[in-house]
Amino acid sequence: MGGPVGAVATVGVLALQGAFAAHVDLLTELGATARLVKTPEQLAGVDALVMPGGESTTMSKLLVSSGLFDAIDTRLRAGMPAFGTCAGMILLATEVLDGRPDQRSLAAIDIAVRRNGYGRQVDSFETELDVAGAPFHGVFIRAPKLERLGPGVEVLAEHDGVPVLARQGAVTVASFHPELSGDPRLHAQFLDHLYQRS
Repeated sequence: MGGPVGAVATVGVLALQGAFAAHVDLLTELGATARLVKTPEQLAGVDALVMPGGESTTMSKLLVSSGLFDAIDTRLRAGMPAFGTCAGMILLATEVLDGRPDQRSLAAIDIAVRRNGYGRQVDSFETELDVAGAPFHGVFIRAPKLERLGPGVEVLAEHDGVPVLARQGAVTVASFHPELSGDPRLHAQFLDHLYQRS
C-alpha cells in the first residue's frame, strides 16, 4: 500500500459532525488536496469523499437537512469513490440494524451493519489487525459490526472472524478508526484505488 501517484486528487471529508480533522491531516500528508464538505456545492468540487466517525443518527439528520444526502446519493450512484469509517460505514450500508426508524442510509455497499455492535463507549478497544499481510492498529470506539455481506463485497480485514474492513467497487468501509492509528496506509490504499479508476 503505497502513496498516490500522478495528478493530485481532491478528496472531500464530510464535516457535518464527528472526527473529520484527523482524516484531513492524513490525506494532506499523503499529498491529496483535502476539502471539508458541508454543502452540496462543496461536494461538487471533489473527486472522492471520506465519511468519518461520529454519531450516525445525528449525521443522518444533518445530511438530510443540509441537502447533502441526495447530493451524495447521486454522486455515489455515478461512481464517486467513498471511504466510510465507523459511523461513515453505517451511513453507506444497505441495511442498518438497531437504527432509529427515521435514520437513512445511502445503500452504497451491500452490507448489513449493527450500530454499536461491539458495545457501548466503555467497551471500546484497540487491537492489531492483519491488513494485506501486515499489522495495522485498529481503534474501535462504539464500533458498528458487520452482520451480512453481499456477494460482491470483498473482505480486506477481520477481527475474531468478523469482517471489519471491506470494499465493493469504489466504496470502502471500516468498523474502526484508521485515522486515529497515526498510520496512513489505509488512506493511501483508498487514494491508490481512486487513481487506478481515473
